[in-house]
Amino acid sequence: MKTEVIINWTDVMTDTSHCSDILNFNNIPANSYSSICTLLYVFIGLLDVFIICGNLLVIISIIYFKQLHTPTNVLILSLAVADLLVGMVLFPLSMAFSLRSCLYFKDPYCKVRGSFDVSLSTCSIVNLVCIAVDRYYAVCQPLTYRAKINNRVVVVMILMCWGVSVLTGVAVVIAGLNNENCEDRCLIQVLMTNTVGPILSFYLPVIIMLCIYLKIFLVAQRQARSIHNTTKCGAAVSKMERKATKTLAIVLGVFLLCWSPLFLCITFLPLANDPTAIPVIEFLRWLSLSNSMFNPFIYAFFYSWFRSAFRMIISGRIFQGDFTNCKLH
Repeated sequence: MKTEVIINWTDVMTDTSHCSDILNFNNIPANSYSSICTLLYVFIGLLDVFIICGNLLVIISIIYFKQLHTPTNVLILSLAVADLLVGMVLFPLSMAFSLRSCLYFKDPYCKVRGSFDVSLSTCSIVNLVCIAVDRYYAVCQPLTYRAKINNRVVVVMILMCWGVSVLTGVAVVIAGLNNENCEDRCLIQVLMTNTVGPILSFYLPVIIMLCIYLKIFLVAQRQARSIHNTTKCGAAVSKMERKATKTLAIVLGVFLLCWSPLFLCITFLPLANDPTAIPVIEFLRWLSLSNSMFNPFIYAFFYSWFRSAFRMIISGRIFQGDFTNCKLH
């Protein structure tokens, strides 16, 4: 017995019911229809501007100021590049395809959007896994940190992040092309698609990161209790590393808040008797994409040196002289 499938893992990321409308315009007058489209575009456009400007500030800060040339910040740079691409590429594509009643494109364009969607979300979470590993060695094994997390290792991590992400995005497009002529899905295939995909690309990395940060938290608590036995310099370094870890843990928490609803919906949707409305799916997609806006604000709020760097860039001081070696406070 075959079961009709409303949506699955590939459909959500590549072709949500042929990129259907996120709003029901049937009972809306024509003039209101145009106003709603305009308001949606303005709101999403402003969100896109915040994403692009915020992540550009992070990227320029890390590249320009030598004080920020650390392994952790290089990984943050890679994450910011992924977030910047979300704003520059994925947001315009999603604006076009989510609001199909305002602007219509054919299915191949939807698959392009899906490829970028999966690639950039995968890149973000793999970058966060690498950052968690970096924090583990910085806090739990500080004496061997510089030996184990050096420039070569960081470059390998970044190449792995982007390599896995590109391959995942290409695989989703190929899978979508192979399934174009399939009208029905058996229950086992649906369960495999809606569980194995999210487990490998989301749940498993999240569990790994949570375990790493739990270990870091326990070690940091032990360090805090014994900090009076260390030198003042050692205590300051330990405090700085714990603050950096706390900030990056908040980045992880915000990521989970933005992305978990979408993946939970993808996973449990086939088990529901009533299909989830497309507007709900699209809202969860926009919530997940909005994650790219939050990270720069988190860095600016918790890191004084990022705030100093942002002020110098926004004021244009970096164009008035060479400040690459200046001390950021």
